[in-house]
Amino acid sequence: MPATAPQGVGQLRGAEPFPDGARRALADPQLRRNLRHATATIRAKSAAVIAEVPDWEQLRAAGSAIKADVLARLPELLEQVEARVTAAGGVVHWAADATEANSIVTELVAATGSDRVIKVKSMATQEIGLNEALESAGITPVETDLAELIVQLGDDRPSHILVPAIHRNRAEIREIFLRAMPGVDPALTDEPVVLAAAARRYLRQTFLTTPVAVSGANFAVAETGTLAVVESEGNGRMCLTLPETLITVMGVEKVVPTWRDLEVFLQLLPRASTGERMNPYTSMWTGVTPGDGPQAFHLVLLDNGRSAVLADEVGRQALHCIRCSACLNVCPVYERTGGHAYGSVYPGPIGAVLSPQLTGIADNASLPYASTLCGACYDACPVKINIPDLLVHLRDQAPHPRAEATAMAAAAYTMDHPALYAAAQRAARSSRVLGRRGRGLPPPLDGWTASRDLPEPPAESFREWWSKR
Repeated sequence: MPATAPQGVGQLRGAEPFPDGARRALADPQLRRNLRHATATIRAKSAAVIAEVPDWEQLRAAGSAIKADVLARLPELLEQVEARVTAAGGVVHWAADATEANSIVTELVAATGSDRVIKVKSMATQEIGLNEALESAGITPVETDLAELIVQLGDDRPSHILVPAIHRNRAEIREIFLRAMPGVDPALTDEPVVLAAAARRYLRQTFLTTPVAVSGANFAVAETGTLAVVESEGNGRMCLTLPETLITVMGVEKVVPTWRDLEVFLQLLPRASTGERMNPYTSMWTGVTPGDGPQAFHLVLLDNGRSAVLADEVGRQALHCIRCSACLNVCPVYERTGGHAYGSVYPGPIGAVLSPQLTGIADNASLPYASTLCGACYDACPVKINIPDLLVHLRDQAPHPRAEATAMAAAAYTMDHPALYAAAQRAARSSRVLGRRGRGLPPPLDGWTASRDLPEPPAESFREWWSKR
């Protein structure tokens, strides 16, 4: 049977429920200012470039259809990827979960004799906790994406799928660099160009002297075994071309059947994520090319709960995700709480439906409730994942307290008996004189109305109005 991601490994489970993390985030005004400024900027850029595309809705529909086709025949496509990568001189490894993936990568790095790896930004390696696994084996991972580097030097965790350091402003980044970056100029200012230059100086020698790189992959083209990474800084291109050995960790759902299919996603992804017409760096490689680039290539195909998601005919929509973060940038809940409150490397609306499925709903039972069900995420998703439907689906699966189950059973029984229901309607009018200005409920029912207004009961029910006429 499909297994969920193992406990105690990786970054899919938080130490506390979402409401507790959210409460702490809401009390941090600087965090809220940082998030509001960053998400508003990204939203505006994205909306402008999407408006330029006359067939955006057709592209979204095509992306959704391609993803549905991929999931319908995933085993076949993955075997095709394995065959093509192997024929091109690469080696394919299958990892059932985070523990196995970490073991494979650690052993591959150790076999090279290197005690350091450079990394391209990768959600999959964050998901499995690869950095921690490498460090425990005496291998130093160096993040080369600027935002990931900020998170790593700050001994922090990512707060956004696309912009992991979105919760930091430039003054905070300057302090992190001064405190943790070796060889940094003490006169460092917080100007963005100065901060970027400091990171470039720090990383340049590392690029040139590290023989092993670890990457993720945005897509894998089954018909040729080609892997693709899109990024905006050029650090990915350095990691994918300079080292002697390249190890790619990729979730099994990232495969696309053909190059024509890839064309659709290379139009959708940059506009929905960074608000660009195309990514500044789109790097592609197929196995090993003698004398050009890495001379050893390993592809680790990661399950880690994805088979369990695939087994759910409703929930499998979450595997359509192309990690663009569009849903985070429009979500009113994420904008106020940030990513750390979700406890998973996948925050925001997509994290609220993906993480509980990867771990098992009992381990992330509060996440499906981290939403207003406003539907903004569905409208923004470039592959049309119906996140509100998935949230409701997962809420139905989440464990509920016995008292709540009893109350719902009583409500169902009442609604099934007209006389009882009419009596309950009459009794509901007591809320006019009970609770907070007649708008709340008395203990122990006040938990529900602590963050919601109870609708004012009408002076006359519909049944009463009907009977008089």
